[in-house]
Amino acid sequence: MRYQLFFISFFLFIVSPDYDDTLIWSDHVKLTWDDFKGEKNIETDAVAVTASGITFAYKVKKANGQIIDFTTSVEAHFYPHKSWVNKELANEYILAHEQLHFDITELHVRKFKKQIGTVKASQKLGNDLDRLHRNINKELAVMQNQYDKESNNSINKDAQAKWSLFVAKELKKYEAFKTKE
Repeated sequence: MRYQLFFISFFLFIVSPDYDDTLIWSDHVKLTWDDFKGEKNIETDAVAVTASGITFAYKVKKANGQIIDFTTSVEAHFYPHKSWVNKELANEYILAHEQLHFDITELHVRKFKKQIGTVKASQKLGNDLDRLHRNINKELAVMQNQYDKESNNSINKDAQAKWSLFVAKELKKYEAFKTKE
Protein backbone atom coordinates (compact mmCIF):
# COMPACT_ATOMS: atom_id res chain seq x y z
CA MET A 1 0.00 0.00 0.00
CA ARG A 2 1.38 3.40 -0.97
CA TYR A 3 0.77 6.44 1.20
CA GLN A 4 1.19 10.02 0.15
CA LEU A 5 2.38 12.38 2.82
CA PHE A 6 0.01 15.27 3.31
CA PHE A 7 1.01 17.75 5.95
CA ILE A 8 -1.91 19.77 7.19
CA SER A 9 -1.66 22.50 9.71
CA PHE A 10 -3.79 25.00 11.55
CA PHE A 11 -3.24 28.33 13.16
CA LEU A 12 -5.03 29.47 16.26
CA PHE A 13 -5.89 33.14 16.45
CA ILE A 14 -6.65 34.46 19.89
CA VAL A 15 -7.27 37.97 18.62
CA SER A 16 -9.37 38.38 15.50
CA PRO A 17 -7.28 39.88 12.67
CA ASP A 18 -10.15 41.34 10.58
CA TYR A 19 -13.47 40.62 12.25
CA ASP A 20 -15.51 41.47 9.12
CA ASP A 21 -13.62 38.95 7.00
CA THR A 22 -14.39 35.79 8.90
CA LEU A 23 -16.76 32.86 8.76
CA ILE A 24 -18.70 31.97 11.88
CA TRP A 25 -19.02 28.25 12.60
CA SER A 26 -22.37 26.76 11.60
CA ASP A 27 -24.01 23.35 11.79
CA HIS A 28 -25.43 23.88 8.33
CA VAL A 29 -22.53 25.41 6.43
CA LYS A 30 -19.30 23.51 5.95
CA LEU A 31 -16.00 24.84 4.66
CA THR A 32 -15.22 24.60 0.97
CA TRP A 33 -11.88 25.03 -0.71
CA ASP A 34 -13.14 28.40 -1.98
CA ASP A 35 -13.06 29.59 1.64
CA PHE A 36 -9.26 29.18 1.72
CA LYS A 37 -8.20 32.52 0.23
CA GLY A 38 -4.73 32.98 1.66
CA GLU A 39 -1.61 32.74 -0.45
CA LYS A 40 -0.25 29.20 -0.36
CA ASN A 41 3.12 28.66 1.24
CA ILE A 42 5.42 27.04 -1.31
CA GLU A 43 8.12 26.47 1.31
CA THR A 44 6.22 23.65 3.03
CA ASP A 45 4.86 20.21 2.25
CA ALA A 46 1.52 21.25 3.74
CA VAL A 47 -1.50 20.88 1.49
CA ALA A 48 -3.68 23.23 3.52
CA VAL A 49 -3.65 25.47 6.56
CA THR A 50 -6.75 26.28 8.59
CA ALA A 51 -6.74 29.47 10.63
CA SER A 52 -9.48 29.54 13.22
CA GLY A 53 -9.98 30.87 16.70
CA ILE A 54 -12.32 31.91 19.45
CA THR A 55 -13.61 35.47 19.49
CA PHE A 56 -14.77 36.69 22.87
CA ALA A 57 -16.23 39.90 24.25
CA TYR A 58 -18.23 40.87 27.30
CA LYS A 59 -20.21 43.84 28.59
CA VAL A 60 -20.93 44.64 32.20
CA LYS A 61 -23.89 46.31 33.87
CA LYS A 62 -23.10 48.44 36.91
CA ALA A 63 -25.13 49.97 39.70
CA ASN A 64 -23.58 52.28 42.25
CA GLY A 65 -20.16 51.49 40.81
CA GLN A 66 -20.57 47.75 41.34
CA ILE A 67 -20.80 45.11 38.61
CA ILE A 68 -24.23 43.54 38.96
CA ASP A 69 -24.60 41.65 35.67
CA PHE A 70 -22.79 40.87 32.42
CA THR A 71 -23.32 39.48 28.95
CA THR A 72 -20.86 37.70 26.69
CA SER A 73 -20.37 36.95 23.03
CA VAL A 74 -18.31 33.87 22.11
CA GLU A 75 -17.94 32.46 18.59
CA ALA A 76 -15.74 30.15 16.55
CA HIS A 77 -14.30 32.00 13.58
CA PHE A 78 -12.50 30.83 10.44
CA TYR A 79 -10.14 33.34 8.83
CA PRO A 80 -10.23 32.88 5.02
CA HIS A 81 -7.30 35.14 4.18
CA LYS A 82 -5.08 33.43 6.75
CA SER A 83 -6.11 29.94 5.55
CA TRP A 84 -4.70 28.49 2.36
CA VAL A 85 -4.68 25.39 0.18
CA ASN A 86 -2.55 23.88 -2.54
CA LYS A 87 -5.48 23.09 -4.86
CA GLU A 88 -3.42 20.73 -7.02
CA LEU A 89 -3.05 18.35 -4.06
CA ALA A 90 -6.33 18.99 -2.24
CA ASN A 91 -9.24 16.58 -2.08
CA GLU A 92 -12.46 16.09 -0.09
CA TYR A 93 -10.74 13.88 2.50
CA ILE A 94 -8.28 16.66 3.35
CA LEU A 95 -11.11 19.20 3.39
CA ALA A 96 -12.88 17.03 6.00
CA HIS A 97 -9.68 17.10 8.08
CA GLU A 98 -9.63 20.89 7.86
CA GLN A 99 -13.33 21.11 8.74
CA LEU A 100 -12.63 19.08 11.86
CA HIS A 101 -10.06 21.68 12.95
CA PHE A 102 -12.85 24.27 12.72
CA ASP A 103 -15.26 21.92 14.54
CA ILE A 104 -12.71 21.52 17.35
CA THR A 105 -12.68 25.31 17.67
CA GLU A 106 -16.49 25.29 17.99
CA LEU A 107 -16.25 22.53 20.60
CA HIS A 108 -14.05 24.77 22.72
CA VAL A 109 -16.44 27.69 22.23
CA ARG A 110 -19.16 25.49 23.72
CA LYS A 111 -16.97 24.43 26.62
CA PHE A 112 -16.07 28.07 27.25
CA LYS A 113 -19.74 29.11 27.25
CA LYS A 114 -20.50 26.40 29.80
CA GLN A 115 -17.68 27.66 32.02
CA ILE A 116 -18.88 31.25 31.67
CA GLY A 117 -22.26 30.11 32.95
CA THR A 118 -20.69 29.38 36.34
CA VAL A 119 -19.18 32.86 36.72
CA LYS A 120 -20.93 35.29 39.07
CA ALA A 121 -20.98 39.04 38.58
CA SER A 122 -18.39 40.61 40.87
CA GLN A 123 -15.63 43.19 40.89
CA LYS A 124 -13.19 40.51 39.75
CA LEU A 125 -15.35 39.56 36.75
CA GLY A 126 -12.83 40.75 34.16
CA ASN A 127 -10.03 38.74 35.73
CA ASP A 128 -12.23 35.63 36.00
CA LEU A 129 -13.37 35.81 32.37
CA ASP A 130 -9.88 36.58 31.07
CA ARG A 131 -8.47 33.58 32.99
CA LEU A 132 -11.15 31.28 31.53
CA HIS A 133 -10.45 32.66 28.05
CA ARG A 134 -6.71 32.06 28.35
CA ASN A 135 -7.28 28.53 29.67
CA ILE A 136 -9.75 27.52 26.96
CA ASN A 137 -7.37 28.78 24.28
CA LYS A 138 -4.59 26.66 25.79
CA GLU A 139 -6.88 23.61 25.82
CA LEU A 140 -7.87 24.33 22.21
CA ALA A 141 -4.26 24.51 21.07
CA VAL A 142 -3.43 21.26 22.87
CA MET A 143 -6.36 19.44 21.26
CA GLN A 144 -5.60 20.81 17.77
CA ASN A 145 -2.01 19.62 18.07
CA GLN A 146 -3.07 16.26 19.50
CA TYR A 147 -5.51 15.81 16.60
CA ASP A 148 -2.81 16.45 14.00
CA LYS A 149 -0.30 14.27 15.84
CA GLU A 150 -2.62 11.29 16.32
CA SER A 151 -4.09 11.49 12.81
CA ASN A 152 -0.60 12.13 11.43
CA ASN A 153 -2.04 15.19 9.71
CA SER A 154 -4.84 13.04 8.20
CA ILE A 155 -2.56 10.27 6.90
CA ASN A 156 -3.69 7.80 9.57
CA LYS A 157 -7.23 7.16 8.34
CA ASP A 158 -8.24 5.06 11.36
CA ALA A 159 -7.18 7.81 13.76
CA GLN A 160 -8.86 10.41 11.54
CA ALA A 161 -12.12 8.44 11.73
CA LYS A 162 -11.82 8.12 15.52
CA TRP A 163 -11.30 11.85 15.86
CA SER A 164 -14.31 12.57 13.64
CA LEU A 165 -16.51 10.40 15.85
CA PHE A 166 -15.05 11.84 19.06
CA VAL A 167 -15.58 15.47 18.01
CA ALA A 168 -19.13 14.76 16.80
CA LYS A 169 -19.94 13.13 20.16
CA GLU A 170 -18.42 16.03 22.10
CA LEU A 171 -20.27 18.63 20.01
CA LYS A 172 -23.52 16.78 20.76
CA LYS A 173 -22.64 16.66 24.48
CA TYR A 174 -22.31 20.47 24.54
CA GLU A 175 -25.14 21.17 22.07
CA ALA A 176 -26.94 23.47 24.51
CA PHE A 177 -23.99 25.88 24.12
CA LYS A 178 -23.65 25.82 20.33
CA THR A 179 -23.16 28.95 18.29
CA LYS A 180 -26.56 30.35 17.35
CA GLU A 181 -27.27 30.85 13.68
